Amino acid sequence: MFRHLIRPACGLVAAFILTLPAVASERALTDAWCDDLGRRLHSVDAEQCRKQPFVTGSERTAGGRVLVWRDIAAASKRPDKAPRALVIGGIHGDELTSVSIVFRWLEWIGEEAGKKYHWRVIPASNPDGLLIRPSTRVNSKGVDLNRNFPTPDWDSDAHKYWIERTGRDPRRFPGDTPGSEIETRWLEKQIADYKPDVIISIHAPYNLLDYDGPAPQPLRFGRLALNRLGVYPGSMGNYGGLYKNVPVVTIELPNATMMPPLRDQRAMWVDMLKWMDRNIKAGNGAAKAEAKRPEKYGEPVFKGNIDHKKID
Repeated sequence: MFRHLIRPACGLVAAFILTLPAVASERALTDAWCDDLGRRLHSVDAEQCRKQPFVTGSERTAGGRVLVWRDIAAASKRPDKAPRALVIGGIHGDELTSVSIVFRWLEWIGEEAGKKYHWRVIPASNPDGLLIRPSTRVNSKGVDLNRNFPTPDWDSDAHKYWIERTGRDPRRFPGDTPGSEIETRWLEKQIADYKPDVIISIHAPYNLLDYDGPAPQPLRFGRLALNRLGVYPGSMGNYGGLYKNVPVVTIELPNATMMPPLRDQRAMWVDMLKWMDRNIKAGNGAAKAEAKRPEKYGEPVFKGNIDHKKID
């Protein structure tokens, strides 16, 4: 009498078994990624990294490396009302601390203040640049990913800016075409799929806070004070903050290879969450893109002792 139940049950078991190799394969890839990071960064414990549910897709960099992220759901009573935060580390491979601090934040996201938000965390968005020795700002094809996003001004201004303002600096080459790089297109897709209400992009070593986008600007995260730098053709601030109309906070750590003291890391984190609590609401990520052309490139609001031709 139960024969009619056997075939569906067998089918479910078979389907489950078929998924096992894919799950095991992904786990092997993310474990290997953790091992690579652990060898490159003293601050990242490979074993602890492997315990986290990182995932990867089918994309591979030109160097054959995986692109990895982790989602952490809000633990609020109304998760549908929780804002979405996208954290991007390591877009420049030689800014090692921009990867390391993401792992520190992963330790704190589960605390009460962080539970209000959905998080998508991308620790190392330029793994080729990070893992080569010595690490490089650009990816393995020699492109600065933070000049490669398809902003409305890219075709007219990206190469002109690169030639006239940077003197053809190879570390700031924007690519031959907008969105030419696998990593850039992958980040575009992450933004499109996840629909973040705020993007937090981490860099080093200019010891400041930058901001682009529609929400009220933050003035200080810990020791990092706001210094509006303007935007660049193909930059994340331009793409996310002006074109996609999503707030983009750029955190510039004070050193690319040495982490700030723990108390300073904590102060940044606490102040960032306070600013998010006041200014970031769910639904901003669904805002329609508005193609805006910046009036100026790389012009700071507050003049400082910084070479703005070499800023991130």
